[in-house]
Amino acid sequence: MNVWLRVFAGLFGLTLQIVVLDAAIRTFLLPRVASVRLSRAVAKTVGAVFNLLARSSKSYPTRDRILSMYASFVLLAYQATWLAMSLVAFAFGFIAAGASNFSLAFQMSGSSLFTLGTTAAHGGALTVLQFVEAGVGLTLLALLISFIPTLYNAFQRREFSVSRLSVRAGIPATPWGVLEVAQSVESYERLDELWREWEQWFIEVGETHSTLTILNYYRSPSADQTWIGSAATVLDAAAIFNAAVDAKPSPTAGLCIRSGWLTLRKLADYFKVSYPLQLDRTVPISISRGEFDLVLLRLERAGVPLLADREAAWSDFTGWRMNYDAIIEAFYQRFNCPRTDWHNASVQPLFGPSNKRGA
Repeated sequence: MNVWLRVFAGLFGLTLQIVVLDAAIRTFLLPRVASVRLSRAVAKTVGAVFNLLARSSKSYPTRDRILSMYASFVLLAYQATWLAMSLVAFAFGFIAAGASNFSLAFQMSGSSLFTLGTTAAHGGALTVLQFVEAGVGLTLLALLISFIPTLYNAFQRREFSVSRLSVRAGIPATPWGVLEVAQSVESYERLDELWREWEQWFIEVGETHSTLTILNYYRSPSADQTWIGSAATVLDAAAIFNAAVDAKPSPTAGLCIRSGWLTLRKLADYFKVSYPLQLDRTVPISISRGEFDLVLLRLERAGVPLLADREAAWSDFTGWRMNYDAIIEAFYQRFNCPRTDWHNASVQPLFGPSNKRGA
């Protein structure tokens, strides 16, 4: 075979394998935000198929069941893509090392990559290359196997707080539910515990979901709960409390909101979701004044003490909400999560007192 053809095959194979190893290392091992083109391309391809399947169903629970499989399929697609590319890369490497034809090179590459031993190499260079390819194949498999426990540990920590929120906010969780439950047990001072828990939750999600980005697509076990919806619930509840409840504004609630929008901005930067860098009160938020008034009317019926100046309450609420409004609304769409319908505040049953004897 022509010498220059062998040289070209060797360079092409080496380049292709470097691309594979770079994607595997930066996707599974690098503890920082990394945009990997190959991984993105695989995820988008799998995502297009799942979105097509999900759009065929009008029922949200059915769409949720379909999309819940997406992240797992992406991980398998990563592995399949990397192994297929390694198979081709080392086949070109065997051509460069002296294989007589492409058919034999692919047989040797497959035998080595999957440690089958069906096609033996003859010659020092070919034998060394077989050992190297076997090591690469085992390494790629080991990366996926070792990655899964880390991934699921982070997922379980995220979902613990999401599930726990149902105690404080109902199912599905709503921002007015947080304040109503607090009123029902007469425990406004205990809300600071919720704000602190979710301040920590946002910090951890900001770290795990920007380094293990596939976590963003892992859906909650129940269709009634989503991590995006839960995040919006806590942020809106904290904003309503500091803006409209006739109680001393909570610095802890303010820190929770700040922690939330900092995390959402970090994730928005990775997913290239645009958001205003400078807050402009002339730009309306996605919650209307009518929806806000509906919620306040419900809270008033539930016995939550509210400030008399509703105009000032609305102004303060929009001041808090605009920090995260654009991102949270974009994430509802990106991650196929149902948006909290604030009009439901007028039809949902009220939470009754739950800490009184005979109640």
